[in-house]
Amino acid sequence: MEHDRPVILLVAGEHADVVEQEFRARYDRDYRIELTAGADAALDRARALVAQGEQIAMIAAEQRLDDGTAIELLHQVPAVVATARRVALVPFEIFAESLDDLRAATMRRELDTFVILPRGPRDEEFHTALIELLSEWNWSVGRPVVTVTDLVAEPGDRAAAAIRDLLERLGFPYRSLTPADDDAHAILEAAGPGAELPVVSTHTGRTLSGATSAAVAESIYGGFDSIPDGVIADVAIVGAGPAGLATAVYAASEGLATVVLERDAIGGQAGSSSMIRNYLGFPRGISGMRLAQRSRIQASRFGARFFTGRPAIRVEPGPPNEPEHQHVHVTGAQLCARTVVLATGVAYRRLGVPGVEELVGAGVYYGAATSMAREMQDRDVYVVGGGNSAGQAAVHLAKFAGGVTILVRRASLAETMSDYLVREIEATPTIQVRTRTVVADGGGEGWLQWLRLEDLDTGEHTKTSADGLFCLLGAEPDCAWLPEGVALDERGFVLTGRDVPRESWVDGHPPASLETTVPGVFAVGDVRAGSMKRVASASGEGASVLPLVHAHLARLRAREFGA
Repeated sequence: MEHDRPVILLVAGEHADVVEQEFRARYDRDYRIELTAGADAALDRARALVAQGEQIAMIAAEQRLDDGTAIELLHQVPAVVATARRVALVPFEIFAESLDDLRAATMRRELDTFVILPRGPRDEEFHTALIELLSEWNWSVGRPVVTVTDLVAEPGDRAAAAIRDLLERLGFPYRSLTPADDDAHAILEAAGPGAELPVVSTHTGRTLSGATSAAVAESIYGGFDSIPDGVIADVAIVGAGPAGLATAVYAASEGLATVVLERDAIGGQAGSSSMIRNYLGFPRGISGMRLAQRSRIQASRFGARFFTGRPAIRVEPGPPNEPEHQHVHVTGAQLCARTVVLATGVAYRRLGVPGVEELVGAGVYYGAATSMAREMQDRDVYVVGGGNSAGQAAVHLAKFAGGVTILVRRASLAETMSDYLVREIEATPTIQVRTRTVVADGGGEGWLQWLRLEDLDTGEHTKTSADGLFCLLGAEPDCAWLPEGVALDERGFVLTGRDVPRESWVDGHPPASLETTVPGVFAVGDVRAGSMKRVASASGEGASVLPLVHAHLARLRAREFGA
């Protein structure tokens, strides 16, 4: 049906034939292609489509139009449809003279990208740019047509909300059903009599009753019970954020037997970022989900094995009568590995406000919670935090919410947030920033309805209505489970290299640069004391640890052969 296909709205000038031909040839099956002439006609048509309940996936406009430029038009689009991707189509003959204006417009977030119009067949660079944008639109805005997982739950079920968030972060297309839906009947029947909601039918054919996000995660990548007995991996990576994933890719690609343990969704905190624009090699940006998904597939193709759904609870040396290795324990299972890389990242700090904490999962969320952005349509949303994750969450939420307010303790976002995000926030009219402000209280009947905000300079309290609160409050390491032999700093981050206490040095020499006070146990990424707390730096440390792992494995082999 025509109504089922999202719209790509084309705005053409003198190259209308080329524009229409390129889009219809590639996208006409899955999208409804509409052609308009001029900026005014395009805005009028966009308003009409929105009024009819149609989804507009993309608006692509020639740079030169009869009544203005693509930049002028695309700047106005968010006021009509905030979620549509905006593309300037630039004829080659005016590209050089338009480049400065296009770059400036991109920095001001007046458009998503600009591409040169094809001058011949098979211009795959042109279509790669469009497909990337459409892919991200389908993940973050559109609903999946083909699904691999079904979730049956009552509306407002908090466990179901956590499962949806997990599936969104993993990039798994799913259907969300209520028990009354026709398609839910067969799923509930497969779950058996007395099945407890939520019920999840997974891509493996299993049906989970009383499902939790941990159980769903474990069902996707294989249970810990399938870890072979007596097998010693070369490297066990604890944590599958950017640092752990980079370690997995490089370790597996270099022939090491590699196992990755993750308690939650693969991708870590970065996996919940709606769009990372300053990661090397992705000029149009990449979502955290997509980055994690590609990295996981890459590591798996080299032979790395992933186990998710349970946290690591203990690391200890193996028996003295066996070759030197470590035992990594999770609840109900144990993994043996010659080296261990700690890449557990950090967790967001809690607000500690009782009325707010009681509503976690019911309007209050820790992390970006991209799965809930659609649920915030036309609502009043608050984001707590001044880092990049908070900025990315606010920009994404602003595509759906009626208004987004960022609350930050500091006097300025510029103190803790990347400049490109500060500029993007300033250019988004539906986002406001309240500095020197904290959440003092909040509440609601089964769902967040109000917040009480405190001005840190005046002490004044203001009560305001609120439909959503997303908390991204900075980093706290999760290292309480580590053995006493692993030295931590005063904030609980893992010490490595020359930063470890001198009494832990061996023969006057510190551990290797990323090695902890326990030989063969390394730390990379956000969990490591002194790390930069950025996606790129975490990935870099994950790659940099491999020579140290190889060196330790060589020492173990030398000791074994020497014995």
